[in-house]
Amino acid sequence: MNTLQTADIIVFFIYFIGVSSYGYYIYHKRKPGTTGSKDYFLAEGSLTWWAIGASLIASNISAEHFIGMSGSGFALGLAISTYEWMSAATLIIVAVFFIPVYLKNKIYTMPQFLAKRYNDKVSTIMAVFWLLVYVFVNLTSIIYLGALAISSISNIGFEWCIIGLSFFSVLVTLGGMKVIGYTDVVQVFVLILGGLVTTYLALSLLSDHFGYGGNIIKGLSVLRKEAPSHFHMIFDKSNKYYKELPGLSVLVGGMLVNNLAYWGCNQYIVQRALGADLHTARKGILFAAFLKLLIPVIAVLPGITMYVLHQNGLFQQEMSDPSGTLKPDHAYPTLMNLLPAGLKGVAFAALTAAIVASLAGKANSISTIFSLDIYKKFINPEASEKKQVRVGQWAVIVAMVIAAIVTPSLRSLDQAYQFIQEYVGFISPGVLAIFLLGLFWKRTTAPAAMAGALLTIPISTLLKFLPSWTNGAFPDYPFLDRMGITFLVIAGLMIVMSLVKPKPANDTHVIEVDKSLFRVSPDFVVGSIIIVGVLVALYTVFW
Repeated sequence: MNTLQTADIIVFFIYFIGVSSYGYYIYHKRKPGTTGSKDYFLAEGSLTWWAIGASLIASNISAEHFIGMSGSGFALGLAISTYEWMSAATLIIVAVFFIPVYLKNKIYTMPQFLAKRYNDKVSTIMAVFWLLVYVFVNLTSIIYLGALAISSISNIGFEWCIIGLSFFSVLVTLGGMKVIGYTDVVQVFVLILGGLVTTYLALSLLSDHFGYGGNIIKGLSVLRKEAPSHFHMIFDKSNKYYKELPGLSVLVGGMLVNNLAYWGCNQYIVQRALGADLHTARKGILFAAFLKLLIPVIAVLPGITMYVLHQNGLFQQEMSDPSGTLKPDHAYPTLMNLLPAGLKGVAFAALTAAIVASLAGKANSISTIFSLDIYKKFINPEASEKKQVRVGQWAVIVAMVIAAIVTPSLRSLDQAYQFIQEYVGFISPGVLAIFLLGLFWKRTTAPAAMAGALLTIPISTLLKFLPSWTNGAFPDYPFLDRMGITFLVIAGLMIVMSLVKPKPANDTHVIEVDKSLFRVSPDFVVGSIIIVGVLVALYTVFW
């Protein structure tokens, strides 16, 4: 039943009032002298490790995980979890090699890094590009999927969902990074609790259907027995979904390019750690890696469970659109509609928490880049700290209004999670090449970086469409393989350009890097070993 009962509404409003009140408390609980732009955009020195870790996950997890990843779990199984589990390994790499360099060089935005390492042209081009992507791809897709999900489990209209999500997100974002960081702790708790409730319901339904009286442990064994094809992490070429998750590329190929670009070179992710000291930042990132291991339990298992139930004749109508076409992305909303009053409110709050936290993270990054890398640099170089904050707040409002207006045009999406991953992957290879070479190879030149920035989309587009343009004469590579190929081509081109025309001797664009930055504490080593051990076990069992 796609309506919210009185108990659900009460639970949701407790969540809404709780988050808003906590955010208001955090906003007004300031230390003297902490009202500048760095405090607003970075919460400089204010976030604890657990707030950083929770904020990383809250910014990352959104409707595309609950709805899109469950839909992919329904369609292709546990293998979609590789996005989450390999992210845990990538976060360790980022904590060891990326974050210390950023902190050492006092980097607070990704365009600032590019300006410091290359020049203002590369920085400005990428700043404008990131702003466009954040507004027209990230914000719009999150609002769309969120509105779609909420309207499908309640009697709230799609357009009203767009307005409500946008307003709530602006409310949280205007408080700055400190408010976002600490409210994200609440958001993560709510989204994990609500996710576990939905997973429990799914496994209980499955167990009951097969005569085990709602025993969820039995439900897990039924799942493995009834859908063995859905419990393989590595696909071979005979698998019909090989093009979406191509074999070992999910471990060492395009998936690594995708994850390093996302977790290591992405403003709305990296920003959470840039206001902390190195030890706190690393602990927070490691905490996020541990949380990443849990996400498939709340996002993928429900989708696989719905697949088994659907194969056994249940939810035929709910899993189809009006024309009768099977829609995998209907899996999670269908489950949520089965929750009893009150518990549905918890799951509804969890979904809203994921959407709002993710929107707030993106909006804050839009605010930071526009205010510090566009407004302060080109429009009003003499702007005061207070003026920069005010401009950043207006940037949030304008960006959210634009995204809300554009959102309805996305209604043709099907398997949303894979769609988003593929098209965001058009830019990730170039971004990663520019950052990796800029961080770790001193000879990389600004013209080489400019070429990398300008060529990533054309090369990605060429690899995608050449097979159809040549009637199959050119290989039709899976999109993760295309990302790997694009990265290697751009990195190779940048290296050649840098060697052919070296940097001038008087070039002052440098980043300080020394080996001592990469030393880690014993507790970080222990945590990393545990995470890697869990990943090895998971991939061994579910290979």
